[in-house]
Amino acid sequence: IHSAGFADNNKFNKESTLKKMVNRALITLALFATPMLAQAEKLAVVDMGEVFEQLPQREQISKSLKAEFGDRVAEVQKMQEEMRSLVEKQQRDGALMSDSQKTELVRKMESLKSEFQLKGKALDEDMRRRQGEEQNKLLVQVQKAINTIAGKEKYDMVLQRGAVIFVKPEADISSKVVEALSKGK
Repeated sequence: IHSAGFADNNKFNKESTLKKMVNRALITLALFATPMLAQAEKLAVVDMGEVFEQLPQREQISKSLKAEFGDRVAEVQKMQEEMRSLVEKQQRDGALMSDSQKTELVRKMESLKSEFQLKGKALDEDMRRRQGEEQNKLLVQVQKAINTIAGKEKYDMVLQRGAVIFVKPEADISSKVVEALSKGK
């Protein structure tokens, strides 16, 4: 009985110590955060999703990527169409084909399928990589526009819209960023 009471008392001491540590950490955080909030007098937010949706450069990037990958996309689509016609041929003429014709058709379909998967995967990876490169270039431009606006309008801090629960509409500079980047195409 005595050892069980000691274990409960030890558990209580651990919880009490943990609560004290958490409380100290919260008080310390509050002490450091209060001066930072008092100094950050002018705040702005940017909705990066909205900015990227409205940028005219997005359409230009899309056109250039279509031009860059158009031939490869057409080739993969042609292979897909060829596979579809082979499957239809197998279903339509399968009963009339000899075993060797069936085997040849199946081999041709499997070969085409593996080539299609290989080329399709490579195309997807290349397109994803290039799209990421273009988005990163655009992100640099967006960041420069945000920095310029923040400097001109003397904002102390600019946050992403998703990082705040509430913001006054006049503190949202997303449209100014889009406007700045639209002028500078």
